[in-house]
Amino acid sequence: MDNLHLDHSECKAILRPVRDALDILNGKWKLPIIVALTFGEKRFGEIAKEVNGITDRMLSKELRDLELNGLVTRIVHDTYPVKVTYSLTPHSQSLNEVIEALRKWGEIHRKNILQNAW
Repeated sequence: MDNLHLDHSECKAILRPVRDALDILNGKWKLPIIVALTFGEKRFGEIAKEVNGITDRMLSKELRDLELNGLVTRIVHDTYPVKVTYSLTPHSQSLNEVIEALRKWGEIHRKNILQNAW
């Protein structure tokens, strides 16, 4: 991406997958849910406790979206009472590097903002 002489179609081709990724991860809750699930399979209530401030309705919606996008697996266990757990798919494991890169960038950005605020 260091070539400054890209034409419009080349720019669109570069931005399309970035936009797709941001569309999937967009919102206040998706990344915190993914991070909560990085520590293993969890039940709905366990996720709700780890993701502070999320309502049950929003958690349900976000889990559904993440499942539709192949990032979360919903497992209905054949027990009585029925037990439902959620876990990350192998595909979502590829987000670990992205999340780590965002974390590092966020630390640097926060430091720059705080230094320049005074």
